Amino acid sequence: MVVVPGGLTPHLLAQGRHVTPADQAAGQAWWAHVKALADDSMQGRLTGSEGYLRAAKYVVSQFDAAGLQPAGVNGYYQPVKFDVTRVLADKSSVTLLVEGRKEPVVLGRDAILSSRGIQPKSITAPLVFIGYGLHLPEAKYDDFDSPEMPVSSLKGKIVVFINGGPGDLPAALKSFARTAPLEKALADAGAVGSITIPTPKSMDFPWDRVAGNASQPGMRLAADPKDAEVAARHPALATLHRTMFSATFNPAEAEKLFAGTGHTFAELLALADAQKPLPRFDLKKSLTASVTTESTSVESPNIVAKLEGSDPSLKNEYVLVSAHLDHLGVSAALGVGAPRDGKTVFAGAMDDASGVASVLEIARSFSKNHERPKRSMLFVIFTGEEKGLLGSRYFAGRPTVPETGIVADFNLDMFMPIFPLKKLHVQGLVESTLAADARAVGAEHNIEIAVDPEPDRNSFIRTDQYSFVLAGVPALAMKFGWTADSPEYKAWRQWLAQRYHSTEDNLSQPVDYAAAAQFDAFLGDLARRVANSAGRPHYVESSFFHRFEK
Repeated sequence: MVVVPGGLTPHLLAQGRHVTPADQAAGQAWWAHVKALADDSMQGRLTGSEGYLRAAKYVVSQFDAAGLQPAGVNGYYQPVKFDVTRVLADKSSVTLLVEGRKEPVVLGRDAILSSRGIQPKSITAPLVFIGYGLHLPEAKYDDFDSPEMPVSSLKGKIVVFINGGPGDLPAALKSFARTAPLEKALADAGAVGSITIPTPKSMDFPWDRVAGNASQPGMRLAADPKDAEVAARHPALATLHRTMFSATFNPAEAEKLFAGTGHTFAELLALADAQKPLPRFDLKKSLTASVTTESTSVESPNIVAKLEGSDPSLKNEYVLVSAHLDHLGVSAALGVGAPRDGKTVFAGAMDDASGVASVLEIARSFSKNHERPKRSMLFVIFTGEEKGLLGSRYFAGRPTVPETGIVADFNLDMFMPIFPLKKLHVQGLVESTLAADARAVGAEHNIEIAVDPEPDRNSFIRTDQYSFVLAGVPALAMKFGWTADSPEYKAWRQWLAQRYHSTEDNLSQPVDYAAAAQFDAFLGDLARRVANSAGRPHYVESSFFHRFEK
């Protein structure tokens, strides 16, 4: 049966795989970890907070009880230092300058200021629209250097772009262009800032929640003596400590940016939704901003445990199973005003206590199995995921085991066992030889393995497996899948709208414990298959990310 807290309507297990008593028992063990990590006493596990450190101690205790070896820097821990910035919206201002007129931009309603980078204290600069904002010269596509808007014309400008990309570019490549290439393209062009406009269909939840969560502190990796060394080995993992204005505009208010240009946001949005080419043009207005921030610092650990492999040679190679421990903290820390329905803790039960719980259960199952895999297993719990995949980015560039020994990462981030397990949507599936392994194990477990059907959500770059992609390590992340317009799809979209990054992602929500256990069994078998394989997984030659492989 499905155990459903809070008296909510259960899903019909008859539609999914057969459930055994062992599934039920394993599901209960998994849920016990979720309950511990998403308990109010953990205070939402904000990176570096006392609640996060309590949760980290719980994880270490479970690794220790399973008989695993510490594989961090200080025992199980790998400390990571962060610079912390909070944008004070009530002390900041943004104004559009249009033919000598001032048109205020209301922060919260119209736009939000990013807290992840280094914002200038003040700025005044012209605005230009550059389409999708993709810099992909290798794919013969570059919004930063076009006939309408050559790169030389972007110096000193704030560039504005819409999320998405043309349909003839691979989805993973478009998502990749939103990360390291974008930062570098802005710097190389001499642009002084950027404004992103999400498309409504790419948004996981309404703008009011986007605006509410914008007051949480942003973080970036603190400067480190090894930064240059990491950047030399893995340019895509480089951290740019550069002042740059950054904001996100509410699509419902975006017409303000396009007024008087001969174009409308509605026209451009229709093109973006159809994945068609976008024009680039001068927006015929400037933006002036005054940004007030508070800056602090914090240290927060990754957690690393090892199970040594049995093969004298292959034990020096590592298969990772990973998840992130951090979440958003409490509403008072976020400054989002009155708590929703009296709830103040962002418990993060699905995001991502569920993934950590699975790592703990998979680690325990490997440890108690007398047949050790040939390669060593590394179980890694990351910090700072909610701040931009920072803990995994740090680990991928500075692993606590020899870097050349890391052969694969399987990452879990809100894998969503809220209905029976029939299908998995897998990020990065077509990029490496791990696809064949996933499909083979999926067939054994009667699970369909499929690609992401919603690439414009950019999930490929929003989970910790992406840090390993940038380091050239084959990596996969996966969630329970659905078919279009099915009850499962409706449950998924409702969860995003109601619970994602809200206080409703708590212990009182529908959860299919048995399906979670079935998923853990699948992932454990997949990790074991790769750990025992004679050959090392690798990116396929047709993959763009093959170039990052060492």
